[in-house]
Amino acid sequence: MKKLLLVLSLSGSALLMAQSRDMLIELMGGNKKPIIAVPDFRGSGDAQKFMGTFNQTLFSELQGSGRFDMSPKSIYPLQVPQQPSELKPPSTPTAGRRTPASNGPWLTDWSGAPVNANYLAFGYAGTQNNQFVLYGWLFNVTQPDITSAQLIGKIYFGPMDENGAKKVARDFAADILQQFGAKSLAGSKVFFVSDRTGNKEIWSMDYDGGNQKPVTSYHSISTMPAVSPDGQKVAFTSYLKGTPGIVVHSTETGRRVPFYNQVASLNATPEFTPDGKNLLFSSTAAGGYAQLYETNVDGSNLRRLSSVRAIDIEPKVNPKTGQDIVFVSGRGGLPQLYKMNSDGADIVRLTNGEGEAVNPSWHPEGKFIAFAWTRGFEPGNYNIFIMDVSTREIVQLTHGAGRHENPYWAPDGLHIVYSSKIGRTTHIYTMLADGSQIQQLTTQGNNMQPVWAKGTN
Repeated sequence: MKKLLLVLSLSGSALLMAQSRDMLIELMGGNKKPIIAVPDFRGSGDAQKFMGTFNQTLFSELQGSGRFDMSPKSIYPLQVPQQPSELKPPSTPTAGRRTPASNGPWLTDWSGAPVNANYLAFGYAGTQNNQFVLYGWLFNVTQPDITSAQLIGKIYFGPMDENGAKKVARDFAADILQQFGAKSLAGSKVFFVSDRTGNKEIWSMDYDGGNQKPVTSYHSISTMPAVSPDGQKVAFTSYLKGTPGIVVHSTETGRRVPFYNQVASLNATPEFTPDGKNLLFSSTAAGGYAQLYETNVDGSNLRRLSSVRAIDIEPKVNPKTGQDIVFVSGRGGLPQLYKMNSDGADIVRLTNGEGEAVNPSWHPEGKFIAFAWTRGFEPGNYNIFIMDVSTREIVQLTHGAGRHENPYWAPDGLHIVYSSKIGRTTHIYTMLADGSQIQQLTTQGNNMQPVWAKGTN
């Protein structure tokens, strides 16, 4: 009997591992990634000074996208083309020579061993009217000739400085990603909470951690930001007037826009609907426990969504359907994730009741959620998980070594931003949806509750 139970246990574990693996493969866009070679580009004139920045940015953008396996630069051929005219097919064998003779760089130099690439990005940079100009190409090197191999041949322009070199590299990378149905994160923003000025304020930064700057300066407590689908508004919970209320700012002007707060001891955890016309939040407007409500984006036309003798918070609307709402509720004891229709009907629990499950975030395609869970740990020690909402299958992405919470999907559906408290400080990190390529974005103060917004430009 013990042997049978062990076999059944091992079989169940193997099935769960296989399901987890299949979910990650689906999230990452397939089991096998194309291999791309990205040799260093050369520049002429003033452009040469910024080629280090350009080359580093282009390589890291493609590597960090999660869409490619990067062929190591250490195994590249010595002859690197700068433009298609330099690619020369080898001469055909003759009676006295059994192998083709090389006439210069060719496609098979990159598709064959040791590079074994499927694609090659190459080109060169120069100056034109005091601008940084890139001539960039992407070739499928498995094709037999130059005409069928070329996928991209384009000219890119940017200011003659480091920022211009970065811009051009990101523009070229975005076009490469588009060839594979992927989205570039360039232009997207992360809004978050930071106490680096002595108070908890809302801040923003670029997707890679650059350009960090405050959005608010209320010298109070501002938390739990949410960004409208078009990236033009940020809503958050603020203690500006003593009790927690909702404040909305324009990201374009930086100024506060009108929002009517219900008379309540708490209005918090705002969330925009996918069309940007309404706002969901948790409120004690009816007295007693905090419940879920929906209003117009200015706070008018209040509709109650939940009614239970327990706290309901953190409503999140499925961005694909605009219908399903996941939220956190204590109606079963410890906080768990639940799902309901947009009218508050058909409530079901998603998590199994073990530990504390909080901070749900919908994948852009509306099939998966990321969330924080204490399953297997003492209360308060969270890790990041992903769930397939329809099957309830889960994958754990972080494992101990800190308190990991507040996951939020990037617009590309391949990256997740989250906060981790390791030791005494909390900082913001990104990772791919399979838990790899972890990058730290903040270093000053304590930083938490990140949300990833589409670019407004």
